[in-house]
Amino acid sequence: MNSIEINAIKLLDEAQAKTNLLGMTPTQLADYFKSIGEKPFRATQVIKWIYQQGVTDFEKMTNLSKSLRDKLSIHACVTPPKVIHRQYSDDGTRKWVFEVTGGSLVETVLIPAEDGKVNGRKTLCISSQVGCALDCSFCSTGKQGFERDLTAAEILGQLWVANASYMTDAQDSLEYVDHSLWENNVTNVVMMGMGEPLLNYRPVVSSMELMLSDHAYGLSKRRVTLSTSGVVPKMYELAQELDVALAISLHAPNDELRNELVPINKKYPLEQLMAAARNYVFEVNPRHKKHVTIEYVMLDGVNDSDVHAEQLVALLGDLPSKINLIPFNPFPHANYDKSSNNRIHAFSNILSQAGFVCTIRQTRGDDIDAACGQLVGQVADRTRRSAAWQQSIKDRENT
Repeated sequence: MNSIEINAIKLLDEAQAKTNLLGMTPTQLADYFKSIGEKPFRATQVIKWIYQQGVTDFEKMTNLSKSLRDKLSIHACVTPPKVIHRQYSDDGTRKWVFEVTGGSLVETVLIPAEDGKVNGRKTLCISSQVGCALDCSFCSTGKQGFERDLTAAEILGQLWVANASYMTDAQDSLEYVDHSLWENNVTNVVMMGMGEPLLNYRPVVSSMELMLSDHAYGLSKRRVTLSTSGVVPKMYELAQELDVALAISLHAPNDELRNELVPINKKYPLEQLMAAARNYVFEVNPRHKKHVTIEYVMLDGVNDSDVHAEQLVALLGDLPSKINLIPFNPFPHANYDKSSNNRIHAFSNILSQAGFVCTIRQTRGDDIDAACGQLVGQVADRTRRSAAWQQSIKDRENT
């Protein structure tokens, strides 16, 4: 091993030994500063630098003393996950593939409002796990299996990168973020990417606390949404701890069909799921106009009949609901097809006539495979092919 390789390993070990401050809640960061002999109020200063200014270099945090900046440079870091692939759609949609610790891949997609306004709504769909253990039959992510939970730094880092992407050079390099132009462009966050957020409860809640904090991103609680497939006990726990918007990945109006599409329903059937949703809306911190968003992917000939729509009306009953109908976005080897536009509109009309607010999600980012899990699968496949090709070259050289 030569000296260059030794130095590279030394630098890597030093980086891994540092404490990543990204994703720490105000309380956690205050405790960290106390642990290194500093005043707890430093936490607020650093949080503002990271999230309101986009600064990750301690030397640029000018209201910290020189001695503290030096100490942090030695012992801490602010490191988002590594971007290994990005795609920007013609319609303004942006998508990233991140490599997290251990070499696993996750993805994030940013979807702007259809009006295309520079300062319009920009919704970021964030992943909470590498893969997913729930194995919903129509989901690309579920077919990749489950590897591990993401840390709070890896979750919040997705939001940090999305904001930074509007302040970088043409190559989207995070090494060249123009902090003078930093602005939190992301207006809405949905925990609706890869994974089931409530199965990675504590890092997800910690991340959302920072999204809501006035010292960090300062997002409205109605602009931060957690989407769950129905982890009922954690829904009750979330209701007691944090007031954010709730979405339920429902996709079927009866237990028999939902057992097939969303297997967690076998453990927490619809009666329990609807009771937890009503608890979230009515019984804990009730708020005027508070509602649950019902996510319902439209699968041709599977869950899209008039009868299914009528069953959905009966199931939701008096639960304040906004129903989001999602045209299925096919992925390789999927066993389903997208419902026709006529069928989706007929389904929507039944729900609207019953008094529900019903929207049909417009497909965005088709040119960059914006359905969750698709791009990771492609990048991983290309990575495997590349590794195989490199190995074949080595094998030929050794023969």
